[in-house]
Amino acid sequence: MKWKQWFKSPKAYVLITIVVYLSIASWASHSILGIENGGIAVGTAIVIDVLFALIKKRKRIMPDGAAITGLIVALILSLNTAWPIIASTACLSIISKHLLVYKKKPIFNPAAFGLFLSILIYHTEQSWWGAFGDLPGWYIPLLLIGGYAVTNRVNKYQQIFAFFMITFAMVLAMELLHRGDAFDALRPPFINATLFFGCFMLTDPPTSPAKPTGQIIFGILAAVVGTIVYGIYGGLMYLFIGLFAGNLYHLLHTRFSSKVTTKSRKEPRQRGMTV
Repeated sequence: MKWKQWFKSPKAYVLITIVVYLSIASWASHSILGIENGGIAVGTAIVIDVLFALIKKRKRIMPDGAAITGLIVALILSLNTAWPIIASTACLSIISKHLLVYKKKPIFNPAAFGLFLSILIYHTEQSWWGAFGDLPGWYIPLLLIGGYAVTNRVNKYQQIFAFFMITFAMVLAMELLHRGDAFDALRPPFINATLFFGCFMLTDPPTSPAKPTGQIIFGILAAVVGTIVYGIYGGLMYLFIGLFAGNLYHLLHTRFSSKVTTKSRKEPRQRGMTV
């Protein structure tokens, strides 16, 4: 792939945007820990991704997706996370990308899967500092600008609108019904996490539908499941669980569509053989 073509690709938009976020968040926090963590996560992710590519004897090795996964991991984990845990989380993310697959595509969003496992295994703190979760609220428009650029490039408007509308509507309903501290989901860092998650993880092309109808169902399912989990347990893990529900829907829909297509191709042949 030529460089000019790569810069027009969705991966380029995501990679450039989150590198900018990493730079801004590091500058605003007056710390280089984020950059160091980013280097550890990206380096680990690329090494593991290249190893898998060599094992599978792929002719073309372009670990830009691994770099994105590593950066997302670093942007979400707390700045004070120990480097072995950062590296391990990035490693788990890339392993899931290569092992949990269907038709050579990952079933679950790799970064989300690795971060989810890191909570269960290491009880990691996830501050979403790279989504400006530790900074004043006026940084939020930067999330929207970058999120719009990425959403426009991958053409996931229906998915994003469905997810945000249902999520915020359910949170408001929970608040009106006095179900827990639902209104916290509309304040930093929760709102930052939701916006970043929706624009940069929910829209992952390999793990989400391309057609508008599928996008709407995916977005609604992720929002409903995630918000219910939030209402019961709180925390920020609910975003990942909602996404996994959407990922599973995408997998099942893809498998069903594949079977229908295969069956429809066989039927004309069988009719043609009938005398």
